[in-house]
Amino acid sequence: MIPVNPPPLDRTSPPGTTDAGPCPASALPDGVRTRVLRLVYDDPRAAAELVPRLTARQAAGADPLPVEPAELAPRLLHALRREIRALPDDTRRLLLLAAADQYPVATHAFLRAVTAVRADTRPLEAAETAGVAHASAGGVFFRDAWTRIAAYETASPADRRAAHQLLARVLGGKGETTRRSWHRGAAALGPSARLTAELRPAADRARAEGRPALARALAERAAELSPDPVAEARLLALAAADAWRSGEPDRARRLAARTDNSALDGVLALRTGNAAEAFDALLTAAVRQERSADAAGLLALATEAAVYTGDLRRCREAQVIAHWLGLAPSGVLAGLAAAVEGRYDEARDLLKGTAGRCGPGGDPGPLIHAAVAALLLGDPTRAATATLRAAASARARGTPGRVVQAMEFRVYADFWTGRTRAAEATAQEALDQAHAIGQDNGACHLQAALAMFAAVTGDEEACRDRAAAVRPYALAHGLGLPAALAQWALAFLDLTHGRFPAAAARLRALAGFGPGHGHRAIRHLATPHYVEAAVRTGDTRVARAAHADYDRWATAVRSPDDLALSARCRALLAPGAEAVPHYRTALDLHARGTRDFERARTELLFAGALRRIRQRTEARDRLHSALEAFESFGAPHCAAQARAELRALGTPFAPHPGADPAAVLTAQQLMVARMAAEGATNREIADRLNLSPRTIDHHLRGVFSRLGIRSRIELVRLLGESP
Repeated sequence: MIPVNPPPLDRTSPPGTTDAGPCPASALPDGVRTRVLRLVYDDPRAAAELVPRLTARQAAGADPLPVEPAELAPRLLHALRREIRALPDDTRRLLLLAAADQYPVATHAFLRAVTAVRADTRPLEAAETAGVAHASAGGVFFRDAWTRIAAYETASPADRRAAHQLLARVLGGKGETTRRSWHRGAAALGPSARLTAELRPAADRARAEGRPALARALAERAAELSPDPVAEARLLALAAADAWRSGEPDRARRLAARTDNSALDGVLALRTGNAAEAFDALLTAAVRQERSADAAGLLALATEAAVYTGDLRRCREAQVIAHWLGLAPSGVLAGLAAAVEGRYDEARDLLKGTAGRCGPGGDPGPLIHAAVAALLLGDPTRAATATLRAAASARARGTPGRVVQAMEFRVYADFWTGRTRAAEATAQEALDQAHAIGQDNGACHLQAALAMFAAVTGDEEACRDRAAAVRPYALAHGLGLPAALAQWALAFLDLTHGRFPAAAARLRALAGFGPGHGHRAIRHLATPHYVEAAVRTGDTRVARAAHADYDRWATAVRSPDDLALSARCRALLAPGAEAVPHYRTALDLHARGTRDFERARTELLFAGALRRIRQRTEARDRLHSALEAFESFGAPHCAAQARAELRALGTPFAPHPGADPAAVLTAQQLMVARMAAEGATNREIADRLNLSPRTIDHHLRGVFSRLGIRSRIELVRLLGESP
């Protein structure tokens, strides 16, 4: 951890300090604090030195952090250099060779270099005695990253060049061309057109091989050696893009500041700046690229910017430019443009074409677009497949930013299929990664998702805290998607606590979509909850119109879950007994879908309607089923609503640990339990009973809840003991 009160530096007024003293680590935003630790290799000494030296804008995340070792921890390096200088000359030379082989690019050539010059490695014993490094059959291992850097920087420039030249000579094997070029470039005295011409294709090879960190180092060194200012600017832009892809956000922003590249500005703005400005920059860059493959990629990124802002009307603008450039717009872009204009059948066909492109392998970008399309179509299973494959592809290519983005949309798929805890864990893991690699806009989106999960699990304080953190950032960066999601989370929290007017007011506010304020897609997805809240308050005029639009979309896409929720809305808006057939239709459709949490809420609402028309027996069964589902999902406030309904029926509910299964299970639950105890899988049980595996899973959760057990092993024991 970064100390809250780091020791003072040897300077009177460090940047970023005020009359109140230096900025403590505890005051840094999560993303900045995480990046500080990553830049200083999680070393508390370096962190304690760096934090007070940050400017106010750096501490707030507005400006990039320092990236060079001498900027990060000069005092620490000074002390370590003294320690290295105290070692014998022969020891220092070996440590320099090992450090040059490892920093800043790992080339694994130290042992070959030692053999090539017939060097004696016994002087390394002095380094081991001093605790600086130790040698093994695998090479030299430094005490820590800062000691390795000190070993490199303590040497003279001439000695460093000689070390790189030696390493370049021994790197002549197959597949070692790129690393040899790195050492040749590192050994250069000054500008060299010849070395620049060698390093540029080496960077291209590293990029193609999925090694963006190496590509960045090569492109940046090529820029330093380039005698041509125009070529230097192009190389800096490439280096900045590689730095961003490899998860070095602060270096990327520093390099980008030295260029005038609208495409690069758009990419950085999309992930860490203003998403509306990103859209404009990406469209401008696409027009400049005209009919190249790069233009198509920039239009795809502009689509992502439109999705994040919530200003989906601008998808039409991007589509017009795509046609003008003679490019086929992506299915997500064209589909969103059609949906915004109410052409739902056309939107469905375009999105289905994109959602179908989720096969294994390939570029993670189109796979993420396939996931977004699948989510819009109400197909979370396909979305989960696409996001998993996108994340795997991004990891293989060394692009952690795309991994985070894939995980952002994976959480929706997990959440909608009732895997709330898995979705929460995915979101938290992705949030940590987003902070580490500077994906601040993605982090805001994930914070909003975590607010939604907190609402479902009944953690009111966490929900409000996360939503409060989302809103100011989303407004400042034009992010309608997380702003709307956080608003939905607060509305759902109100809904499950019985604060119906507040829930209805929040959900009505989602109608005002636009950059940083709301999101049409989230408003659409929240319609079933809005209808429920509006019916509870008796103000259904706007809710009926919202449901009519929702039903048009559900009818167009034919998603069982969307149709089920539309039928539930119809039931809520119907009087008395007229609601019953609509609820039955909704539950029939839910049985074919995947959104088990919403199925449980439909059962809860249906039970309330049945109680009011005095169909008490079926109401009781529905409530037991809903309660069991809510408990398995970890949704205590929804479970409390089900218990309240049971109390209204005069039937309080409690688990029955150790009870006779035949006495507490329904006939179908008992049948499923016995088959499971005999060792049948969910699919085998489903085939025997002509039901879906998801329905069997639902029944088994109910069995476990009613019997007060947690596993099939306990089920086998309990059924074996029963008469």
